Amino acid sequence: MTERRQFAAQRQERVMDELRRHGAVRVRELAQLLGVSELTVRRDLAALAARALLTQVHGGAVLPVENGAVPARRQRPVPAGTPYVIGMVVPSLDYYWPQVVGGARTAAAALGVQLQLRGSSYDVDEDRRQITRLVAAQQVQGLLLAPNLDGEGVEEMIDWIGKLPVPVVLVERQTPHWTPTPQQLEWVRSDHALGLEMALRHLHEHGHRRIGLVLSKGSPTSAHLAHGWERTCADLGLPDDFVVRDNVTLEQPGHRESIERLLGGARERGVTALIVHSDPSAIAIAQYFAEVGVSVPDDVALVSYDDEVAHLAHPAITAVRPPKARVGREAVEMLVARIVEGRRRPPRRVLILPELFIRGSSVKQPEHRGAATPSLELP
Repeated sequence: MTERRQFAAQRQERVMDELRRHGAVRVRELAQLLGVSELTVRRDLAALAARALLTQVHGGAVLPVENGAVPARRQRPVPAGTPYVIGMVVPSLDYYWPQVVGGARTAAAALGVQLQLRGSSYDVDEDRRQITRLVAAQQVQGLLLAPNLDGEGVEEMIDWIGKLPVPVVLVERQTPHWTPTPQQLEWVRSDHALGLEMALRHLHEHGHRRIGLVLSKGSPTSAHLAHGWERTCADLGLPDDFVVRDNVTLEQPGHRESIERLLGGARERGVTALIVHSDPSAIAIAQYFAEVGVSVPDDVALVSYDDEVAHLAHPAITAVRPPKARVGREAVEMLVARIVEGRRRPPRRVLILPELFIRGSSVKQPEHRGAATPSLELP
């Protein structure tokens, strides 16, 4: 009997080691790790919960919140044996955000957390409505938010979010370095400025010295891309004066006229490559190029930012891909850690690096690489 108790104590200490390392554990994974049945693991978790060393949730356990650690940030305690519920409000459900949501769902499933998704828009009032509904229902222990933080009233919105009665992690958004909230908000987002730098350095390595940037109007990403553009152009000694802020997607009224003006300006400056945000605009530009006889990449190279559908173009468009799914996963893990540890845990702000996928739109065929890079000429 004494030996059996020793084995149980060793298992339970291993369980606590895993819990401290990861913040949450799953019964199935512990059973595989310890080489015992799931029933044995559940008994160990129950014994540890009885000693207030952990809190059992559906399918596993999490670290307990210390008494008084987050009284102002918790609506009500999570009953043992039930999962945490996290609310998530995103501005779109059809472009960019589905992959972020998918990553969040993956992390939630791994941690035994339920995710309540709400679609909003790029509108402050609608953001507030959706957030208020989730909080008023008193069913969520934390929120993942992607509010509109552009224009007037940003400080007021940040202050309002910071005073919500549950922990908040911003997703693909960030606050100013200083905010007048009782507790500095946490956030996780893609490092878009570095993604732009990847694209610019790729084109520079392939001989381009006059490069243009096309930014989507109204996108929160554009400000980060502009910052990366200015910084990298300065580092490489490149001119940064050809920046166009316009939406030129195929469904945009007057998009052909906008692209025509874009090409006219590019021709005047001898531009040989364009970085375009986002894929739909890059595809519209490539399609117009083909119609007027401008060859990609021989006359002008193209790089898109987003990589949602860039591979469908002809030629397939080189693209920077933000780590959307990883952002969603990291946000859930960050929020669960905040719920579990409360104010003991220092706030975190995380940048995750994008990837560059090189395709045919930015690299000339071998027989052309020895020739001088031509400037863009309209027929």
